[in-house]
Amino acid sequence: MTRGAKGIALALCMGAAASCTANMESPSSTDRAAQYNDYFADNGLGNAVAVVQHPAGEYLNGITYVSYQGPLEDPYVATYNHETEQWFGPFQAGISELGRMPLSEGRIDNHGKPTLIIDDEGYIHIFYGGHGGSARDGVNPLGNVHNGRNRHAVSARPYDITEWVDLDNIPPFGTYNQAIKMDNGDMYIFYRHGAHRSDWVYHKSSDNGRTFGEAVSFLGHRRRDDLEAVDSWYPFVRRGQGDDIIVSFDYHLCWDRDGAPDERGHTPNRQDLFYMVFDTSTGAWHNIEGEQLPMPLYRQDAEEMALVGRSNGLWTFNGSVALDPQGRPNIGITMGEDIGDHAGGPKYMRHFRWSGEEWVGGHPSALPIGNGDLEAPTANSVRFLLSSRTSEGNGIVSWWNSNDGGESFEQGETLLERPNSSFATSAFIRNAHPDARVIVAERPPGTNDRRMYLLGDNGPVRRRR
Repeated sequence: MTRGAKGIALALCMGAAASCTANMESPSSTDRAAQYNDYFADNGLGNAVAVVQHPAGEYLNGITYVSYQGPLEDPYVATYNHETEQWFGPFQAGISELGRMPLSEGRIDNHGKPTLIIDDEGYIHIFYGGHGGSARDGVNPLGNVHNGRNRHAVSARPYDITEWVDLDNIPPFGTYNQAIKMDNGDMYIFYRHGAHRSDWVYHKSSDNGRTFGEAVSFLGHRRRDDLEAVDSWYPFVRRGQGDDIIVSFDYHLCWDRDGAPDERGHTPNRQDLFYMVFDTSTGAWHNIEGEQLPMPLYRQDAEEMALVGRSNGLWTFNGSVALDPQGRPNIGITMGEDIGDHAGGPKYMRHFRWSGEEWVGGHPSALPIGNGDLEAPTANSVRFLLSSRTSEGNGIVSWWNSNDGGESFEQGETLLERPNSSFATSAFIRNAHPDARVIVAERPPGTNDRRMYLLGDNGPVRRRR
């Protein structure tokens, strides 16, 4: 069903006296500072982007396409032309049920943020809107349910963000979508097939996302017999080398509400770090040493065959994974002490890498409290682009660099800083242009409204007011 009027442009007027259109004029050297904003939209909502739902954008043929969560938790898409320095949009790309649920006043679900990827024919795909599905959708065969519906929309025309069509070709029981396209055009969508107590699955499409195969479980949930809890997971999935897809993941100890060890009940208690590889040419999964893994992977086998490192009582929050030029994985994951907060407590970024013989790293370093993405340009260098806060309380997005394989880090260039605020950041944009690496949402206190930035090596990509 075509969105029709739902897909009209929302040409945002970002300035009291501004005159707004979807197409923006190119900047001049004399009036840039006075007539341009650092942000490209001001209608982001809540946690408008996140590392785990990725890619949120893609660079292709001179255009960067970006997506984020906007009003009523609906997905929005905009584009930036790097040659003409023009913005277009944003446009509403779908309707999320999460923003229309009868939740308590002021509550935002935040689990249905969009994932964006472009197929080989130029059609733009958005996956969005789910937090596990609900009982009205029937029985979830691979887990439990919560809210919303996982949905898939595609642009009505190639490279055109103005109109969108719903494709009813994925189950409603999903959240945390992560999309990958291989060199042969095959598309994969990975997600959790339901609420916390559900398998993680993937679907494969060989016809540019018009149809997908059945859900295939790769991380299994199972009730524990030693604790009042269920095994669950949080993976980050990324394209590897050749036909490989790489996955780093942490374990979620999903306590029963009435069986938890303290009055907090069910908490986001996550632990330890794991890694595995999916060979899409054979359909087999293996660990870092090439041993084939049983599928779906359950906790006992993961601990025996796929363990990167123990968190030793610290709580974790999933980060991201990237390969160096030799194909050796580098993993970022946040860790922190449980100080009694519902989410445990503040978590500092830590770095692990495969030396060729063993997993090394994981020790405390100069890396800050915050999250983001990483890359490993050489065998001995790694750098993170992280959102964090200064000692003065300013929100910043900065590079953090290591030239000794992650043994030590130093803060590099700060790309964005705002007083009395904080930032949520996406993972790296797919095939990112150096001027447009991540999408960032500014989170000033006292409001759920977010200014949205496209951030690269020269700072924010500006837009005429």
